[in-house]
Amino acid sequence: MSTSGPTLGARPEGTANNTEAADAVQRMFDEIAPQYDRANHVLSMGMDRVWWNRAARRFDATLKRPDARVLDLCCGTGDMTAALLARRPAENAQPLLAVDFSHEMIERGREKMRGKAVEFVEDDALNLHIEDGSLDLVVSAFGFRNLADYAAGLAEIRRVLKPGGEIGILDFSMPPPPLDSAYRLYFRHVLPRIGGMISGSTSSYEYLPESVERFPKPQAFCGMMRQAGFADAAWKPYLFGIAGLWSARAV
Repeated sequence: MSTSGPTLGARPEGTANNTEAADAVQRMFDEIAPQYDRANHVLSMGMDRVWWNRAARRFDATLKRPDARVLDLCCGTGDMTAALLARRPAENAQPLLAVDFSHEMIERGREKMRGKAVEFVEDDALNLHIEDGSLDLVVSAFGFRNLADYAAGLAEIRRVLKPGGEIGILDFSMPPPPLDSAYRLYFRHVLPRIGGMISGSTSSYEYLPESVERFPKPQAFCGMMRQAGFADAAWKPYLFGIAGLWSARAV
């Protein structure tokens, strides 16, 4: 990874480096965990469920293989985990691995998925305790954008994937004009108020639009994926580009 320029990653207000940014994000998600699912469904008007299922379908061929090792990275409370698990074979399949660094999110995921073939692990996405080249698929839904270092996050995913393994990153993006103006208005003024009322933390939902605007544009992020050792990098927009799925293959 090049060190010639500033690190590109999440930077909540008041943080000056990767460690401070990661700590702030972790505290934020621990704080909003009790109302996280409800807030997501309300703020997305139910589209989050559609996007999770659509992203999971993209990787059907891998998910249907009983021997495939699959990771839901930055899994939150496990909604993307559930969408992936629904497409796995009913029996004799490898358990699905779900990782997040928020203790409160992980605990809620464990409760929601109790009795399912899922192993929840509290771990750091930039320093995974997973063997090199051991996974067939890594998917991250609305979590990768919160990493303190995007290039390091991609490098870590590439490290744990087998050659030919797949990556899928589902996240928000800024839509093209003229939708961008209305989107910014909703994101900056409406969403923080509603999210704050539901979760009790307005500041967490003020961070959300800032993090989306900071995230690389779709083609720029495809370029970052290629630099990290991925081929066939592509972006599939959802709902006019409000969200989208980046996908690629490890080489």
